Amino acid sequence: MIIGIPKETKTLEGRVALVPAAAADLVRSGHEVHLEKSAGLMSGYSDDAYASVGVKIAADAESLYGVAEMIVKVKEPIAGDLSYLREDHLLFCYLHLAAEPELTQSLLDIGLTGVAFETVEEVDGSLPLLAPMSIIAGKIATQFGTHALHHPMGGKGLLLGGLPSTERGKVVVLGAGAAGGNSAALAAAGGANVVVFDKRQDRLAEMMAMGANVTSLYPYEELVAEEISDADLVVGAVLVTGAKAPHVISREMVKNMQPGSVIADISVDQGGCVETTRPTTWAEPTFTEHGIVHFSVTNMPGAVPRTSTHAISAAILPYVQRLANPGWRDVPSLAKGINVEAGKIVHPALL
Repeated sequence: MIIGIPKETKTLEGRVALVPAAAADLVRSGHEVHLEKSAGLMSGYSDDAYASVGVKIAADAESLYGVAEMIVKVKEPIAGDLSYLREDHLLFCYLHLAAEPELTQSLLDIGLTGVAFETVEEVDGSLPLLAPMSIIAGKIATQFGTHALHHPMGGKGLLLGGLPSTERGKVVVLGAGAAGGNSAALAAAGGANVVVFDKRQDRLAEMMAMGANVTSLYPYEELVAEEISDADLVVGAVLVTGAKAPHVISREMVKNMQPGSVIADISVDQGGCVETTRPTTWAEPTFTEHGIVHFSVTNMPGAVPRTSTHAISAAILPYVQRLANPGWRDVPSLAKGINVEAGKIVHPALL
């Protein structure tokens, strides 16, 4: 199969789907791999690094998409990408279609087959292609949220971990999966008092075991409202596989928070779990509403491409190898990953 790796086009997105070593494995397996010129530079990989393992370098996006049968990229296609996609393309990337009705319709109009990283699901319910980026996004949410609390950034001017003679800051995390769990762990390690909400008892136990400064609770609506009212940083990490995220935090709850507090909504890719969330970019990562600083960049892991690219490449390579060969629809995890095909919505969460 001819596999194309285009340059990412979202604002300040530095990732590339496959590192040279992964591309080399595909070439050794008999596939033809094409890379758009300079697609790997922000992740630390030159065109020469790819060419040296047998990858063909395409001069631009048009020629890359024109020759490829399967498109392997990181983020969902946007305006420029959509103009090059064809009905016979197999598209493999993050799609997050539940929050993007216009993109969904564009892909339906094109008629291609779209397999989304975030809905590739193994028999045990795990999401192997979402997990690595969720881990990174969770860490970034706490790191950036800590920074956003600084007064020059519009925050209340609080050091989360505190020090002798001062109080510790308070972090509330909604969701204890890969994203929320890592966000909570980093906040706890930094010395903050952390409250984590989740419905699963096993995850609540894991969070509680992190240390004496971590409390884990079931997300009763009144209790969520009470805990976030005096939180310094709130991290939203609610996930319903393939579906739009529910609004766990209402506008009224946001209004009751202390001015200068911060919300980092990792769920923004799926529409956000906070009613006041709206998508932002790394060019302008925050906005303030009701006195609360909101951080809701739709590609948080794109800020650390040297780390993120290694993680995503290792995760997706086995699935790329399977997709590049006949019979891939018989693989349950990949079958679950199909979101759209032949002009129709396939994934049940999108119906």
